[in-house]
Amino acid sequence: MHLRRRFTLWMTAMGALILICALMALCMGQFHIAPARVLRELFSPGAAEGVKDNVRTTLFNIRIPRICMALIAGAGLAASGAAFQSLFANPLATPDTLGVANGASFGAALGILLGGSAPVVQALALLFGVLAVVLVFAVTRGMGGRSPSLLMVILAGMVISSLFSALVSLIKYVADPQDVLPVITFWLMGRFSGVTRRGLLLALPLIALGTLVIFLLRFRLNALSLSEEEAKALGVNLRRVRALVITAAAMTTAAVVSVCGVIGWVGLLIPHIARMIFGNDNRFVVPASIAAGGLFLLIVDTLARCVNAAEVPVSILTAVIGAPVFILLLRKTGGLQT
Repeated sequence: MHLRRRFTLWMTAMGALILICALMALCMGQFHIAPARVLRELFSPGAAEGVKDNVRTTLFNIRIPRICMALIAGAGLAASGAAFQSLFANPLATPDTLGVANGASFGAALGILLGGSAPVVQALALLFGVLAVVLVFAVTRGMGGRSPSLLMVILAGMVISSLFSALVSLIKYVADPQDVLPVITFWLMGRFSGVTRRGLLLALPLIALGTLVIFLLRFRLNALSLSEEEAKALGVNLRRVRALVITAAAMTTAAVVSVCGVIGWVGLLIPHIARMIFGNDNRFVVPASIAAGGLFLLIVDTLARCVNAAEVPVSILTAVIGAPVFILLLRKTGGLQT
């Protein structure tokens, strides 16, 4: 009962902080908007004139899609990280364990090299992100045996990830160093500056669906540490749960990378913070990670566009913030928890 009360307080606090930080993010930036103006535009969007036109354009075409993308991307990456850490019983597992991010990065780099439009680049990133997971399953099925071990899946993921990483390097090597290479480099750093309503609408259904599947399976994630016989006795089909979790996490990660680029640390750091507070019970860890992941990425993105006139890539800030926090967690807990 104590744990449930703590969980209720956590989710209430996260919800309030997300609302407050989202409202602050609408006001902050190189083009500052007064809080009263923001509230007026949100709740009574009347006729616009003069500077009010600029305010409305900034709010509804730039900042609101960006804030929504940061929230759902953080939630999806944190949920995927929590699911993979439980699935593989590995505290260092991340949403890119199976090479999804590198596969999506290759697809995006290829699209940029070919001169594709933003929707084409996003579609190719999504396609190759999913293809990376398909290749992982193809490799593990070709190793013989009826059911590949989770260790084999992780090793296959490392191989496929390295392959796509090499292909990204090849794309960067042959790209025009004046025009194309800088675009690929900055895209791979991860950013929300290019998020549009169209990109948000493309990624939102996939991220929401993948996160929802993981959320609904949070009860069964606790059974993944059991043997197959014990799980069957509890009525849990381990193979089906594993397949659903991997598919949902891969789809979520690929959708995030296809729109925002590669954003690290969220899927590693946030689930550990949730486990430090709620233990290893995924009934609490998964929703706590979803809420904290969205809040974390929203705060980082707001800092990224406010800390300097030239926007700092989000992945740089997540690493700068995440690494010291992770070290503090290690010192506090005395080790990693799965």
